[in-house]
This record gives sequence, structure tokens and C-alpha cells, in this order.
Amino acid sequence: MSKKIFMIYCKICNNESSFIFNTIILKKHNVKYYQCDHCGFLQTEFPYWLEEAYTESINLSDTGYLLRNQVLATQVSTLLICFFDIKAKFVDYAGGYGVFVRMMRDIGFDYYWDDKYTSNLFAKGFEANKNQQVEVVTSFESLEHFVDPLSEIEKMLTISNTIMFSTELIPESKSPDPKWWYLGLDHGQHISFYKTETLDFIATKYTLHYQKFMGIHILSKQQLSPIKLFIAKILIKLKLNTLLLKSVNSKTISDFNLLSR
Repeated sequence: MSKKIFMIYCKICNNESSFIFNTIILKKHNVKYYQCDHCGFLQTEFPYWLEEAYTESINLSDTGYLLRNQVLATQVSTLLICFFDIKAKFVDYAGGYGVFVRMMRDIGFDYYWDDKYTSNLFAKGFEANKNQQVEVVTSFESLEHFVDPLSEIEKMLTISNTIMFSTELIPESKSPDPKWWYLGLDHGQHISFYKTETLDFIATKYTLHYQKFMGIHILSKQQLSPIKLFIAKILIKLKLNTLLLKSVNSKTISDFNLLSR
């Protein structure tokens, strides 16, 4: 068998990625996985099964969808108040049903939705202007779905100098396991997986700083103060972050008045 079958090129750093295992996706597709020896990025073979996987854009086993958005709204609102212009505009990229955008507008941030694959159910009327510069772009549980991750990251960087996102990193202590739950074998939508080294490489490539805050990864032109990040974390843990929310005003009623007209 040709050696090329066991090697492809990494979508992140373009170095060789070696075959590490194969496993069954959607209970019928025997799929090969490859990991980069340089940046640690893990990818599937060409994802020919995606049309089948996306019969529902939000997979049915994602029972944590609402809880995750609640947690992220708390963490992101704290970060925005501590480090960014709270009167600016923000975009949630690959924003799903619009739950996060609606939550952030209810808190008081001028947030907008963008997603080319999912229906906007909860943030209608607040779709993003594709060309408008914004303070921060968020994108949660999306990077593992991207067929071409760098292309998507570059799109986000055209409208903002800061990206906040969530994705489960490959455990540092061991090689990826074909039984790792985050592979999403039941729904087949997860095709790209990252290590800390992968995100460090991306940060260097685009002259960004990579930092982590609780469950959020941050790529930004500006380096956020580690001391302020620590304080923000303590405020959330002690549930004192609600004091910060006095600096913003909920848009629930003003949005209602706007949409009613």
C-alpha cells in the first residue's frame, strides 16, 4: 500500500500529518484521522459525509446548547466590560440559532448574528453587516466544524482584531483516542481538532496574542492583562461579576420597540 495513504498535509501549518487511527462515523463511515507532527492539529480525511451530517445544523445530541450559552454569556460579558469598548458593536460568527446574540443584547451589548448554515430564530432583525468593523468577534463551538479553519479565521480577522471562541482541546497528556467524546462520531460534524500548540501557531502566523480565559480561547492584537484576567475570573467564581453589569443597559425593551415598528 502506498505510503501517501498514511500521510496528508496539515490544514494549519502545511507540514506532514500522519495517519493515527480510523473509526466509524454516523455508524457507517470508516474515517481516517491524521495528526500533524509539528503543530498537533488533528483532522479527518476529506469529509465526504458532511451533507448527511448536517441534515440538522445543530446536532441532536448537543444537550448542553442552552447551558453553554448561559455560561459563555457570563464569561464574555465580563471580558467585554473589563477590556473592550462596551458601546461598540460585536458579532457572533457561526452564531447558530441566535441564542447567544439574544442573551448578549438582553444584557446590554450591541451584538449581531452571522451564520450561513443555520436559521436565525432568536436574533432576527440583528443580522451582521458583512463589511462592518466590530470590537470583538465571538465564535463558539464552531472551529471543530470548519473544513478550512484558516480561511474562516481570516474572515473573522477582516472585521475585528479580536476573536473569542470555544473548542475542546486535544488532551495534552496523551495522543488522541478514537473513543474521545469530542470526535462527535454520532453526528459526524466535528472534523478539525486543536492543541495549545496549534493555537500558538495560528497566533504567531497572524501576529496575534493567544490567551485563555476559563472556557474561552482569545486571539487578539492586544495582550490582555493576566492580572485583570485573574481578577475577572475571581469575580465570576464569587458571582460578583453582576456588579459590572451596571455599566450596560439591557436592550430587551428597546429591541422590542424597534422590531415592533
